[in-house]
Amino acid sequence: MLERMFGLAEHKTNVRTEVFAGFTTFLTMAYIVVVNPAILGDAGMPVAAVAAATCLVAGFASILMGLVANYPLALAPGMGLNAYFTYTVVKGMGVPWETALGCVFISGAVFMILTLAGVRQMIMAAIPRSLFAAVAGGIGLFIAFIGLKDAGIIVNNPATSVGLGNLTATGPALALLGLLLIAVLQAWKVRGAILIGIVLTSLAAWGLGLTHFTPGSYSLTSLSATAFKLDIPGALSLKGKIGPTVVEIIFVFLFVDLFDNVGTLVVVTKRAGLVAEDGTIPRLNRILLVDSTATMVGSLVGTSTVTSYIESAAGVAEGGRTGLTAITVGVLFLITLFFAPLVQAIPTAATAPALILVGALMVGAVAEVDWTDAAIAIPAFLTLIVIPLSYSIANGLAFGITSHAALKLLRGEAKLKQDWLLFVLAALFIARFVYLSKG
Repeated sequence: MLERMFGLAEHKTNVRTEVFAGFTTFLTMAYIVVVNPAILGDAGMPVAAVAAATCLVAGFASILMGLVANYPLALAPGMGLNAYFTYTVVKGMGVPWETALGCVFISGAVFMILTLAGVRQMIMAAIPRSLFAAVAGGIGLFIAFIGLKDAGIIVNNPATSVGLGNLTATGPALALLGLLLIAVLQAWKVRGAILIGIVLTSLAAWGLGLTHFTPGSYSLTSLSATAFKLDIPGALSLKGKIGPTVVEIIFVFLFVDLFDNVGTLVVVTKRAGLVAEDGTIPRLNRILLVDSTATMVGSLVGTSTVTSYIESAAGVAEGGRTGLTAITVGVLFLITLFFAPLVQAIPTAATAPALILVGALMVGAVAEVDWTDAAIAIPAFLTLIVIPLSYSIANGLAFGITSHAALKLLRGEAKLKQDWLLFVLAALFIARFVYLSKG
């Protein structure tokens, strides 16, 4: 049965290899069960419920990917998008988290429509790959900055905006210890380094009496604190008219999810040898449809946008080649669901180092940018620097796409037939800046 479903012999693999690869991928991305609730908890969402939702949707989405698309791709709520959800949408714009979940659902639905209509492929062709890399790097800096602030390593400073915190205080010192621990484990290529680092740092915090946790009664019904709490009418401004703010939120969810998926698909499929001879990715539409479905389901149970994880490459490196690897990851996340409330016992000093080092890994994407060509380097740099400094992925995208379009036009390289969508996007971003200035 497994041979018929997944074509194991065709992909030169077997059940044992696929299951082992699934365990490897799970260990490398299991930190999301702790980190995602920590970030969304800052938006006022119940931490235990978000942890349960994270496990549930990661399990559902990964299993669906394995069954529908037969790829060794695991999915979970995306890093970067959860930070945008909390720090830009909820805390920055003042949007209630229920309404923000409504925006996530709408973005998933739009994503599905655009996939079926082939528009996603058009957008992918219009945006230069250098900006894909710059967005990933900018989000990495954004996440790392959040982690440094959460740890107390970086603090507010009236004279310089930000400054160095008191590193001898217990919280920052413990976070630095956790940072060193995870970094050493990663340097030694230990599987599950981030998860191990979080657990060991938490144990140290508990031993020092820095965290107090009294577990209460728990059942899967605790998920009801976030499940089906999304407010779609609120996301549509309650009057049936989509306001500019909501359009921007949905636009960023769409774009960043698109970039995340493209980067992950290229890396994982190439490493697994699953790219067709003409360079295309077989069953691409199935992958994208699973992704958009997972995002809608995630918003229903109570978490931010779901996307493919680059950590899937770890399982591929261990021999994973089919959907059986993804299904194994999904089953392990569903098992983890029963331990979800324990994440409330994880202190910030333990999760902050994970954010910093996940950010560090994401920044590596900027190596793909040709920094010797000013027309490529300047838009990429503006994207990279504006995202963390403005606390907004949308602003980084706006600066990058607009400057890229302007330089292309002023260098006389613009071709209307090929670049019309790029200039439409740039015009929309300029209109956004004008709108924000009037506000």
